[in-house]
Amino acid sequence: MTQPQQPTANRDPNVRALTPFDYGLYATSVLVWGLSWIAMHYQVGEVAPAVSIVWRFVIAAPLMFMLAFLRGERLWFALADHRYFLGLGVAIFSTNFVLFYYAAQHVASGLLSIAFSLASVGNIILGAIVFGARIERRIVIGGALGVAGVAAMFYPELGGLRLDSTGFLGLVFAAGGTLSFCTGNMVSVAAQRRKLPVFASTAWSMSYGASFVTLFALVRGDTFTIEWSATYLGGLFYLGVAGSFIAFAVYFTLLGRIGAARTGYTTVMYPVVALLVSTFAENYQWTLIAAAGLAAVLIGNVLILRAPKS
Repeated sequence: MTQPQQPTANRDPNVRALTPFDYGLYATSVLVWGLSWIAMHYQVGEVAPAVSIVWRFVIAAPLMFMLAFLRGERLWFALADHRYFLGLGVAIFSTNFVLFYYAAQHVASGLLSIAFSLASVGNIILGAIVFGARIERRIVIGGALGVAGVAAMFYPELGGLRLDSTGFLGLVFAAGGTLSFCTGNMVSVAAQRRKLPVFASTAWSMSYGASFVTLFALVRGDTFTIEWSATYLGGLFYLGVAGSFIAFAVYFTLLGRIGAARTGYTTVMYPVVALLVSTFAENYQWTLIAAAGLAAVLIGNVLILRAPKS
């Protein structure tokens, strides 16, 4: 298997022009994770959310180890390197997922989409704080347009929403999940700056994440079962192979190539794909406000991805 194409110049990844390979990674991440929303819908039922997360990474982690091995990446690391894997596993592959799964029990999916789209802004802020990354005005404007656009697209769902104590708890869970996801992005950037291989790092991180979620499920007293229905197994297969193995391999590669600020905008594009699917699968009705929101998201996307004028 060929090595991923490297950036053509040692420039700030937030400002260099994207290559066709970068655009391909970006599009793949958006499409695969955008379709994951409907697959997650089929995971709700008999199996506890934490257990479904465990099964998801039980599928994905071995595949990631296999990919790393086939690419010739080293699989054994010093204990100091495992700190990064542990941090990434806790931040993204356990805390992030658990908080969002439980948030979904309290608030509408539209509110979850808006909360997660804030990762596009969170990555910018944390990148500046942790790595001293320059904040580009066009990226800030693009991120703001994206979040506002997602809110407009879900306005019909949110129009009559009232947050009681339970709903507020769900919103807190979603905010925590988003912050955890952004923190994991910073850990991934730090690991790649340490020259740790992307796929082996992700495989170890998934393993740590699955272990933590397993402990969480055991403490809760969840039963480790599988729902033997076509919808559940189909959704689980998609989330394990495409939504985890493929999507995270692509996302973390993209993160190292174009920076956290621009990669974070993919979280704004996921709900767009989800709503386009919902248009055909669930008869989502587009309104003028929703169409305006879509336009804002796309304009923000252009601002984020284009290279600045020299």
